[in-house]
Amino acid sequence: MTKLVVMEGIEKRFPGVHALKSVNFDLNSGEVHALMGENGAGKSTLMKILSGIYPKDEGRLEICGQLADLEGPRDAQDLGVGIIHQELSLMNDLTVAQNIFIGREPRKRFGRLDEAALNRQAAEIFASMNLSLDPKTIVGDLTIAKQQMVEIAKALSYRSRILIMDEPTAALNDAEIAELFEIIRQLKADGVGIIYISHKMDELKQIADRVTVMRDGAYVGTVAAADTPVSKIIAMMVGREVSNEPVEIPDLSAAETVLDVRGLTRGREIRDVSFSVKKGEILGFAGLMGAGRTEVARAIFGADDRDGGEILVHGKPCDIRQPADAVKAGIGYLSEDRKHFGLATGMDVRANIALASLDRFSGKAGILDEDAMRSTAQEYIAKLGIRTPSDRQEVRLLSGGNQQKVVIAKWLYRDCDILIFDEPTRGIDVGAKSEIYKLLKKLAAEGRAIIVISSELPEVMRLSHRVAVMCEGRLTGILPGGEGTTQEDIMHLATLRAPVMQPEGNLQ
Repeated sequence: MTKLVVMEGIEKRFPGVHALKSVNFDLNSGEVHALMGENGAGKSTLMKILSGIYPKDEGRLEICGQLADLEGPRDAQDLGVGIIHQELSLMNDLTVAQNIFIGREPRKRFGRLDEAALNRQAAEIFASMNLSLDPKTIVGDLTIAKQQMVEIAKALSYRSRILIMDEPTAALNDAEIAELFEIIRQLKADGVGIIYISHKMDELKQIADRVTVMRDGAYVGTVAAADTPVSKIIAMMVGREVSNEPVEIPDLSAAETVLDVRGLTRGREIRDVSFSVKKGEILGFAGLMGAGRTEVARAIFGADDRDGGEILVHGKPCDIRQPADAVKAGIGYLSEDRKHFGLATGMDVRANIALASLDRFSGKAGILDEDAMRSTAQEYIAKLGIRTPSDRQEVRLLSGGNQQKVVIAKWLYRDCDILIFDEPTRGIDVGAKSEIYKLLKKLAAEGRAIIVISSELPEVMRLSHRVAVMCEGRLTGILPGGEGTTQEDIMHLATLRAPVMQPEGNLQ
C-alpha cells in the first residue's frame, strides 16, 4: 500500500489552549481509517491542518509522498485532499453538475457556458462511482443522502486521492447508509484513502480498516478495526470504561398519567396517534426516518398545527396552538437540531439558560436582573456538570454534549415536568452520551415524564421503560422496555404498514 498521508508530532496551540500535542496519524491508499475521540479531542483541528485551513505549529506533514507546508485549502486541494463536511455546502437552486464544477465550468468560444460538456463530465464521475444520478437534477430536489453523494463527486472532480468524511451518516437512514458504504467500498477499490470521522460505534466494524483514537488533543493509539472490541475503543476514547447497564423498569402502575395524547392527526404525517406517559416514566419513540416521530413531538409542542386530536396534561384538556401554550402547560421540547431551534449559539450560557424564562428575570421597565440570571446559570452549571470556563462563555464554543446540557437547563429552570428529547445524543461523543443517559434517568427518578425520540435502537432500548414504534405516521405498537424487547421486535413494528396497536401496550 502507498502512504497517502503521514503526520508526525503535529502541534497546534491557540491562545490559552494546547489543542494538539505531538499527534501522529497516517493513511494508506485503498483504506478507510476511522478517526475517533470525544468532542474536543482534537479530531477537527487535526483535519483542518491536513486540509490547509489551519497551519501546524510543529511537526511533519507528508501528502502523497511530498513534504507539505500548506498555506491554505487550495494547496491541500492541489495535493489531492478533499473534505466532505457534516454540514453540506451545496447550492440548492443549481443543478448537480453546476454544483460539482462551480467556478470551473467548461466554456465555449466567447466564454459561453458549455452545458453539454458540464453534464458529460459530471456523468463520467458518477459512472466511476457506480452511481445513477442525473447531472441535470436540481440539488434541492435530492434527498440528504444523494446530496452527500454530490459532495463526494465534487471532491473527486478535483482528482482527490484523500477524502475526509466528517459524520457522513448523521442524517441518513439505514438504507441510505448502506448506499453510502457501497460508494466508499468502490472508492477504496480505486485506491482512494478515506479518513472517516463518526461517533457511531457500530459503523466501525462495517466500514473501517483501522481506527486511530485521540483524547484531550493527544494521540492515544491505532488499532485494527476487525480485531478490536468496541468496548476497548470506547475505553481508549474516554480513558475509562463506560457502563452499559440494562435499563431498570420501575413499577409505575400507581403513578399519575402526566401526558395523555388521543387521536393526534396531521395530514398524512400523523395518523390517529394515541399514547400516554406517566410520572417518572421514559417513553422511547422508535421508527425509520419519515415515520412521523418528530412530527408528533412538534404537534404536541405547538410548533406545527394539528388537524385533530386531544392533549391532556395532568388529566385536563390542554389547547396547545403554539409553543408558548406548551411551555405554560409545563412541556419542554429539545429539538433534534439544537443549534437552530434550541440555542442562541452567539449568546452566552447565562442568556441561553434564561431564554425560556425571561419573564421571571424581568424587573421594572422590562430590565433584566443580571444578578439573578448569573446565580441561576451557575446553579445549573453545577447541577448538570456543564463544562464551561464561565457562565459568560458563548454557547457555540462548547462541545455538543455541553450544549445539550444548556438546553436541558433552560427547560429545567422553567419547571417543565414533561420533557421531549428529540435525538438527544446526535453528534455527541460516547463519553458525553453516557452523561446524558444518566441525566435522563435522574430526571425520570425525580418524577418528570420523559419522551425520548432516537434513531439509534440501542439508545432507545437502553433508556426506555416502554418503546412506542411508528411507521408511516401511525403508532404500530408499544413494547415493554428492558430485556423483554429485542431490536428485531422493534424493527418488525417499524416496518409494519398497518397498525396492530393495543391501547397503551404493556406497562410494566
